[in-house]
Amino acid sequence: MRSAKLTGWFIVIVMFFSPSLSAQPVPAEVENIPHLVTFGNKAETSWGDDDFCNIFFFIIPKTHDGPIYIRVYDPDCGGDIDELNVVFNTKTEYSIYGGKGCWTEDIDPGGTFKKGNLLAYKVFDTQVKYDKKWYTFGPLNPTEGEYAEEFQGYILKIIVLGVDGDDGNLYNFFLSTSPDKNIPVEGGDAFTYEYGFRLWNDTVNISHIYPYVDNRVISIKQTNFDWDSDGEIRTVTVARLYQLNKVSGEDEWEESEFKIFDKEKNTSFDFQFIKKKLPMVRNNNVVISVRNQYGELLPFHTVPIGGVPKFRYGAAAKPIKRH
Repeated sequence: MRSAKLTGWFIVIVMFFSPSLSAQPVPAEVENIPHLVTFGNKAETSWGDDDFCNIFFFIIPKTHDGPIYIRVYDPDCGGDIDELNVVFNTKTEYSIYGGKGCWTEDIDPGGTFKKGNLLAYKVFDTQVKYDKKWYTFGPLNPTEGEYAEEFQGYILKIIVLGVDGDDGNLYNFFLSTSPDKNIPVEGGDAFTYEYGFRLWNDTVNISHIYPYVDNRVISIKQTNFDWDSDGEIRTVTVARLYQLNKVSGEDEWEESEFKIFDKEKNTSFDFQFIKKKLPMVRNNNVVISVRNQYGELLPFHTVPIGGVPKFRYGAAAKPIKRH
């Protein structure tokens, strides 16, 4: 993840967030993403991980009464889901932070991103007992998180680091009220600023991620890494039927920049990942980020704020731009 700045998007976001859109599983169903991915730090970046790190933030409403649990599906690296290099040798570190600075201070994996108070920590290697099973961190007291008045809730951060090896660890999260079941936290939410994930090994499923664009944004720059030239990345908004983005090749970065229409402010965008039919690119891992005109990273909510954006006919539509 490149250097990060927090943007002012959160000022208005609480107006649009609804408990009925709670983002408990990560990735969420509306994203249609099979797994998150983090490689061991000795892997080549051409496997699809630029920094061997994923950082997610969970919001727990201040009205929530009781402990919460952050559950991780298949936390080890050594089973059917994970991506083998030669022999499984990867160690993955999971750490959970709360307290002052866990969200409001530096979140750049290249810097001092482990800000806040360490609440939980565990390193997984190739333990078979965790293959396709859930591991639970907690109980965690929500008030140990960093309080954010803008959200009327507490924020906890989970950092996933590949600390050794060269394989790909694929996993999922769930924010739960139970240590052994996936029971949603009412009004809970999850977001990240740089999304590292696995695509499906077929051409039928379309994956989505949803950056939120506030009323300060004049233009955005979408950056993707190691897309392997695997088809199209489309942008759909309330004012764009769709717009094509530049796509990266193997171990490459690519950027697309475009202006924001007034009708698109205070809405979510839909970035759609449409794989090409031939030749089939298997085990494609990709990293995505979006910045505004100030260089500030925009958040990807696992469930889009305001709902999945749909093009509104009659809006000043942007012509399709082909790169």
